[in-house]
Amino acid sequence: MQYYNLKHPQQRLSFADAVRQGLGQDQGLFFPKDLPRYDNIDELLAMPLAERSAKILYPFVADEFSKHAFLQLINDAFNFPANVQAIDEKMATLELFHGPTLAFKDFGARFMAHCLQSFSQQSSKPITILTATSGDTGAAVAHAFYGLTNIKVVILYPKGKISLLQEKMFTTLGGNIETIAIDGSFDDCQALVKQSFDDEHLKHSIGLNSANSINISRLLAQICYYFEAAAQLKRQRGSIDDVVVSVPSGNFGNLTAAMLAKAMGLPIKRFVAATNVNDTVPRYLKNKMWLPNDTISTMSNAMDVSKPNNWPRVEHMLTSGIIDDQDLAGIAIDEEQTQIGVTQLNQLGYISEPHAAVAYKALKYQLKDDEFGLFLGTAHPAKFKDTVESILGTPIALPKELAACSTEEILSVSMANDFAKLRDFLLG
Repeated sequence: MQYYNLKHPQQRLSFADAVRQGLGQDQGLFFPKDLPRYDNIDELLAMPLAERSAKILYPFVADEFSKHAFLQLINDAFNFPANVQAIDEKMATLELFHGPTLAFKDFGARFMAHCLQSFSQQSSKPITILTATSGDTGAAVAHAFYGLTNIKVVILYPKGKISLLQEKMFTTLGGNIETIAIDGSFDDCQALVKQSFDDEHLKHSIGLNSANSINISRLLAQICYYFEAAAQLKRQRGSIDDVVVSVPSGNFGNLTAAMLAKAMGLPIKRFVAATNVNDTVPRYLKNKMWLPNDTISTMSNAMDVSKPNNWPRVEHMLTSGIIDDQDLAGIAIDEEQTQIGVTQLNQLGYISEPHAAVAYKALKYQLKDDEFGLFLGTAHPAKFKDTVESILGTPIALPKELAACSTEEILSVSMANDFAKLRDFLLG
């Protein structure tokens, strides 16, 4: 299968080249030329996670992998569960935080790392992964690529604007993982990554690649857990045609993957794009005017994004008719409502964190009497220990993954929001 640049459709690459390159000409995003359509949904949903995932993704990668090799890759990448947990009779959450870094991004980062490792074994050229994180991407990418030969990872993050435990999960590893605390916002970090990809000398000198959700491999991996959620809901409820999925949205990669799953035949009824007060998309869906504001720091920091990188993919699916624009609603949840969401979930016997609480509250506002709601739990509540404890007034125990790094030294360097300084660092 070929992948084309949404800005320059004449630019078409193989899966391997699209993954290696990350961004296309003029920072265009790659999109699959064809989307496989599955009519045998019940048969797919009866399969185990890894076997089903290998089957639904194989058409996207068939030029690079044998079926046997790809199934092995998926087994190695997806070696942890995604669990649907009931909240009440009308709603459930999809827990995506049972991987090694306790966040949904483990799925995409591990899949990408295994793909790139396979491709790099066929070439002696070194690879430098440059990525920006608003929290969980950094840990997922760092742990997925840690120790891989011929691959260096450089992670940018907004200094002082992610939780300490989030920071420690990716800044304490060392080795082939280098981390930079940027004086600025997450949008500033993203802008530095984009500038780097526009620098042809830099890009080719160090074999630049990005592990953000702009990389098509990340998105393909995330399609799989929507099928897994549907499989569990079908076993639990018997029907899935009435399911509304609420996605906590920052860079909009997660929503892109959900929409791709629907386009491939998964009978999701519709979607809710749930944002915090960084509400560029909900405002756009209402008035069709793209007017990003300055990014505001919130307790749901991984969603503190005013210029979401993946929006061109979402917009393409809406404008091209791949997804009906009536199937997407956008709702912004403020800080007070986020806290109320954490409290309400706790009263229902479920401890959650701010990002999931945003998706929960948006779903509560949107869900109709004849619908069933599924909201995504994208991170373990202990990753936001201070915030959740402050809201609930009760302590949260650290899981072993966080306890192991909580006392480690942060190895980051600090840097001004200055592309010239970043360029020198990367070349040096």
